[in-house]
Amino acid sequence: MKKISYLSFIILFYFVTACATAPLTGRKQLILLPASEIHQMSFQAYNEMLSQQKVVKGTKDAQTVQNVGLRIQYAVEKYLKDNNQSQITKGFKWEYNLVEEPSANASCMPGGKVIFHTGIMPICQTPTGVGVVMGHEVAHAVANHGNERMSQGMAAQGVLSLGAAFMNQKPTLAKQLILQAAGMGTQVGLLKFSRDQESEADRLGIIFMAMAGYNPSESTAFWQRMSAQSGGQAPPEFLSTHPHSSTRINNLRRWLPEAMKYYNASPYKGKP
Repeated sequence: MKKISYLSFIILFYFVTACATAPLTGRKQLILLPASEIHQMSFQAYNEMLSQQKVVKGTKDAQTVQNVGLRIQYAVEKYLKDNNQSQITKGFKWEYNLVEEPSANASCMPGGKVIFHTGIMPICQTPTGVGVVMGHEVAHAVANHGNERMSQGMAAQGVLSLGAAFMNQKPTLAKQLILQAAGMGTQVGLLKFSRDQESEADRLGIIFMAMAGYNPSESTAFWQRMSAQSGGQAPPEFLSTHPHSSTRINNLRRWLPEAMKYYNASPYKGKP
C-alpha cells in the first residue's frame, strides 16, 4: 500500500512540475517534451508526410500558400518581438506546402511546418481566406499546442519517458501522437483542452493575419463558408474538438476591434 502511495506521489509530482504557462495567453499547459525533441519528431513526420503525398508546385494556389505563409511568418516574428517573446519560435524551420488532397484541411506542425490541402483552397477563395487559415494554424504552433496535445496523449497512455527514448520505445505511438499534435482528434476526456486551444488559435490567428495585411473582418465569412461546406452538421459542442461555428464566429466578432488596430498599422495593408 505504501509503495502504491509513493508511486502515486511521484507521478503526481512529475505532472505538476511539468506544467507550463501557455505563451501569450497565460493558460496552464501540461508540457512533457523539450521543444528541441518535439521539433525533431515533427520535422521527421512532416518530411514523411510530404514523401507520401503529391506536393503541388508552380500553380497559383501553391504560390498563394507560399506568399501568405511568408507574410504570416513576418507577422508572428514581429508580434513576438514586440512582446519580448521571440524565444518562442527558436528552432522553427518555417515551410509552406500545398498537397493534392480533396479534404478541406490544413495544419501547422510544431516548428512551423505548414501543409494546406487543395480541398480547402476553394473555401478560402482569396489570399485573405488563406490568411485566415494560415494565421489560425500557425497560432497553434506559436502557442505550443502541439507539445501540449502530445503531452496530453502521453499522459493518457501513461507514458513517462521522454524524447528520443520515448520514440525508441514506442515509435508507432510516438508517430500517432505527433500527428495528433498537428490537429488530429483525440479522446472525449481531452476535448475541452482542444476547444481552449482552438479559441486561442482563433484569437492569435486574426491578429497574425491582420499584421500580415489581411483584413480580419473576412475571418467570419470564411468560417461561415466552412460551416456551409459541412452542411451545417456538427456534433454537440461538448463532444467536439472545435468550438461550434456560431461560438467561433461570435468570438471573432468580439476580438475584431483589437485585430483591426493591427490591420490598420500593417505595412502590408492594401497589398494583394
